[in-house]
Amino acid sequence: MTEPAPSLQELEQLTAQALAAAREAATLSELEQVRIRFLGRKSRLSEILRSLPHLPPAQRADIGKRANELKASLDASLATRRQALAAAPAPPSLDVTLPGSAVVQGRLHPISQTIHAILSCFLPLGFEVVEGPEAEFEYYNFDALNIPRDHPSRESFDTFFLELPSSDPAKGRLLLRSHTSPVQIRVMESLKPPLRILVPGKVFRPDPLDASHSFMFHQVEGLMVDERTSFADLKGVLERFLKTLFGEATRARFRPHFFPFTEPSAEVDIACASCVGRGCSTCAQKGWLEIMGCGMVHPNVFKAVGYDPRRVQGFAFGMGVERIAMLQHGITDIRLFFENDLRFLEQF
Repeated sequence: MTEPAPSLQELEQLTAQALAAAREAATLSELEQVRIRFLGRKSRLSEILRSLPHLPPAQRADIGKRANELKASLDASLATRRQALAAAPAPPSLDVTLPGSAVVQGRLHPISQTIHAILSCFLPLGFEVVEGPEAEFEYYNFDALNIPRDHPSRESFDTFFLELPSSDPAKGRLLLRSHTSPVQIRVMESLKPPLRILVPGKVFRPDPLDASHSFMFHQVEGLMVDERTSFADLKGVLERFLKTLFGEATRARFRPHFFPFTEPSAEVDIACASCVGRGCSTCAQKGWLEIMGCGMVHPNVFKAVGYDPRRVQGFAFGMGVERIAMLQHGITDIRLFFENDLRFLEQF
């Protein structure tokens, strides 16, 4: 199809349209569309410039001059408008007049809350928080803690052994730690007394999953070593901890017990808050609730880390975080902590 012959009147109309479109462009993207529309390869102006060689000589000069003036004028107008748009402040991305939307805030898991509460009781007493690996050597999990090789806990039905080559065969097989006590050994190997440390973390035991047992749970372990640390210090620290965590009216008792890594050893109970010691279903009619284990560090443990048991002494204690959380909140099933049911978690 043959394009109509250009005329000066058409060029005047084209000039007016192009300049108006350039002025009205509100964004750089719209301005680019104006440039393509009036100066692009398929634009009318480009067609007119391509048709100049075919025009009569008398008409060619006037049309060519006016077409070039239009191109120069539009180029200048586009450049000016482009500069103005680039310098203009960007429109706000947020409409402050719109009603706000509520932001759903996360929260700490009840186990994390309980760990923080436990740690906060000991930190003012000079304890420091340390952590250690969850995949551990037999040496740190058992040998250095005075747990003999024929102890039942070292059987495969009581420990998760890993089918991985040990990077240090002298320290035995790799396993998932069954308590947080191995960190005590690692710290004492690298530091000299005095020590006051807290060890929070996950531990693993192949227990059947039921309302009170899980194959993964959390512990907080404590250790204090100095030249004159005594069982009286142990009782004072733990009684202060229990009153801070459960309330000043809390009564505690220490019962003789056995742990391979402490001697003497004790279980610590608190009076049942539900029945105030009289006996109820919560405490199995005993009036007391077992809360943690403790004792003076065994001399063999000190020997394993290079301490002289004749010059230093210390105490250690450990507690299950889930048990404390269940006592504090009246929770009867440990599985609720790990099922990720928001109806349960949002209560904390």
